Amino acid sequence: MNLTLKEIAEQLKKLKSAVIFCHMRPDGDTLGAAMGLCSLLRANGTRCSVVCESPVPQKFFFLEGMDRIGNRPEAGAEAYIAVDVSETHRLGTLCETFERAKKPKFNIDHHISNTRYADHNYVDDCAATCEIIAEMAQYFDRPLDPLTANYILLGLSSDTGNFSHKNVTEKTFLAAAKLVACGADINTIQYNMFRKQSAARAKLYGRTMSDIRYFDEGRIAFISVTRRQLQECGATSDVTEGFIDFPLSVDGVEVALCLLEVGDERFKISLRSKGKTDVNAVASVYGGGGHILASGCMLQGSLEEVIDRLRYTVEQYLES
Repeated sequence: MNLTLKEIAEQLKKLKSAVIFCHMRPDGDTLGAAMGLCSLLRANGTRCSVVCESPVPQKFFFLEGMDRIGNRPEAGAEAYIAVDVSETHRLGTLCETFERAKKPKFNIDHHISNTRYADHNYVDDCAATCEIIAEMAQYFDRPLDPLTANYILLGLSSDTGNFSHKNVTEKTFLAAAKLVACGADINTIQYNMFRKQSAARAKLYGRTMSDIRYFDEGRIAFISVTRRQLQECGATSDVTEGFIDFPLSVDGVEVALCLLEVGDERFKISLRSKGKTDVNAVASVYGGGGHILASGCMLQGSLEEVIDRLRYTVEQYLES
């Protein structure tokens, strides 16, 4: 069932207990949306918790509570809620738990590729799922406290590339302004998400960007990060968030792709477009999806095989 935002808020407010699910390999938007919604529900009297199959990266621990996100949902909870999850397999090992639960399930998301898999769905193709949570807050009786506002602003800021992506609108900025008015600290969020980095990340970043590969007269750019490179730099895979933005910034590049090795001949692919190419369509060829300008998928094969396949597919969608 597809609901309006007010309708889904009213349904959530009736819950006595709930578990909120983040997607695997969590980013700022799924974590911020989950923790922000959790805070809203707790203030409403709902017993609530947040779970994720993957460990939460330490870079998010600057916000209180992020280090207490669990990985096992409470079976006795009245309802399950997925946020920023376009399809259930994005829940990773928690997918089966979510799907088989004999209880109301909610789906709140901003991806155009969302499959409307829950009993109650609200999907809006906006800048971030946290933009939805910020708007939803008006239907709860209590004003946002500073920590809740920080959770939501975290997702809004991180998923928009510090408000630089093409899908940022007037509504996005208005939402951010209201969150700051509630006590959100934009300076702390931006420092921790966009400027602060470890020496290991800096080393990996330099190595990765020194080996950008260009195709189709410079319109396609690939970067890759292997498990060996991570080990040699003393880095973990979560530090690669944001790497994709650099090759996309190169003059002449229309589509940038980042290949992150996550298993034996298994790669997590991130795709970005400057606007002329629908990378959601490209990712959909391989069972992935997301947005027109930002999408992802998983591919099997050697590094060179994966690059060849993706290069061919992207070329089919590039404007001639």
